[in-house]
Amino acid sequence: MTDRQPPGSPPEPETSPVTDDERAVAPKSGGLMRSGLVVSAMTMLSRVMGLVRDVVIAALLGAGNGADAFFVAFKIPNFLRRLFAEGAFNQAFVPVLSEVATRGSKREVRELLDAVAGSLAAVLALITALAMFAAPWLVWLFAPGFGRDPAKLALTADMLRLTFPYLLLISLTAFAGSVLNTWNRFAVPAFTPVLLNLALIGSALALTPLFAEPAMALAWGVLIAGLAQLAFQTPFLARLGLLPRPWPDFAHAGVRRILKLMVPALFGVSVSQINLLLDTVLASLLAAGSVSWLYYSDRLVELPLGVFGIAIGTVILPALSKRHAEQSREHFSAMLDWAIRSVLLLGLPAALALVVLAEPLLISLFHYGAMTEHDIAMAAMSLRAYAVGLVAFMLIKVLAPGFFARQDTKTPVKVGIVAMVANMVFNLIFIWPLAHAGLALATALSAFMNAGMLGWLLRREGVLVFQPGWGRYGVQLLGGCAVMVAGLAWLAPEWQAWLGWSVWTRTAWLAALVFGGSGLYFAWLAATGVRLRHFRMKS
Repeated sequence: MTDRQPPGSPPEPETSPVTDDERAVAPKSGGLMRSGLVVSAMTMLSRVMGLVRDVVIAALLGAGNGADAFFVAFKIPNFLRRLFAEGAFNQAFVPVLSEVATRGSKREVRELLDAVAGSLAAVLALITALAMFAAPWLVWLFAPGFGRDPAKLALTADMLRLTFPYLLLISLTAFAGSVLNTWNRFAVPAFTPVLLNLALIGSALALTPLFAEPAMALAWGVLIAGLAQLAFQTPFLARLGLLPRPWPDFAHAGVRRILKLMVPALFGVSVSQINLLLDTVLASLLAAGSVSWLYYSDRLVELPLGVFGIAIGTVILPALSKRHAEQSREHFSAMLDWAIRSVLLLGLPAALALVVLAEPLLISLFHYGAMTEHDIAMAAMSLRAYAVGLVAFMLIKVLAPGFFARQDTKTPVKVGIVAMVANMVFNLIFIWPLAHAGLALATALSAFMNAGMLGWLLRREGVLVFQPGWGRYGVQLLGGCAVMVAGLAWLAPEWQAWLGWSVWTRTAWLAALVFGGSGLYFAWLAATGVRLRHFRMKS
């Protein structure tokens, strides 16, 4: 990251979009790799706390009606968060903000932030009010199978009235995080999700005795988390001098551009989330517990996806947007190539490890309290199916910014529609023989279609040009994965044995397998010539 102001920007501090001090977030030598490691570390902490949260939820609720009701009540605002806040809004807002910050004045940046914050808050407040009023119909729409049980439907609707305001709060938090990311303050937004997990864990332990239905305590925890996350990021915006004074202004040129980019981006960046929602709708029609089995398996896939795929996608979007604004096409292409290599380096072994260690992972994390052996076996089926698509999920996270950074949201929406249609077809094909696992497999296959089309279009447009050395790199990765899988298969005990072990024995064995498998993989890479310096990339 350069310390110099962009060409053409005035030298005076009062008209510069940011000072040198505001730009210099990390040492210059860090670049994208350093920023990626910061986000990965914070995301790892968040995901570990998320697993602790899920262990507590699994022990408290298992996979019964209360768990199904909470997961749906939480999934609805969470789905919309990913679709709007972290999906369409983020991908449309960051390129526009980067362009204004690079070419415009500080006053123009402040005006944009004020208008966007006010407009976003106004729209989401209206949506939240309507959703709380229409909660029973929303539950029926997202989980039609709950209509067969009026008590379950009513419980889910009550929870949704508590959890839906989370969409408003977390969307404003995502707005703040997008500003911080644009100014290269990656650690704060990456740490913020930890507060959600802490709020849910605290609510599960402290508030459960206050409710006849234990799951209701978790719904209150979601609302508390939204307030805490927004309050946490506000001081960091103020420190940069970028705390907005929200005022709705839909006529503002920047707001109009963001809205124009958001409409197609709703599909382009969030197809995997829409596919997961379709899984929930269809799973609600299957055997009791199907929604929960998919949830627990998806949580394990989300760990490497967040730590590796989303982390890299987060750091490259502002960098790609800046390079596009500077018309640096060669560096733009090199960044995309770096991102693909990086996600394959960690995503491919992570996917294979999830397949090999599905039952031990689920037993170690969730086989406590109300969680049964049958639940473990069912969740393992969907975990393996989701793991098949892990690499594709990651590739989507780093390929989509190649379009959004150039303010092209129409191309990904076309790809997204094709992938969604394919997912529906795959659902119909696989749901009958494989039940809930068929839904997970359909999502994985449609993700590969999505990633493949995005990559092919970037190549056709000349935006993605693969750098030399891919043949050798592919052999190195595949060899390392083969060694790792062979080692895990040889070392891991039969999964039924794990059921009778104590938590400490499970933890010790799981840690040994994780470190042993990782050691074999990276030892192979080191022996075949892969070095850390090969992954350094300036932003």
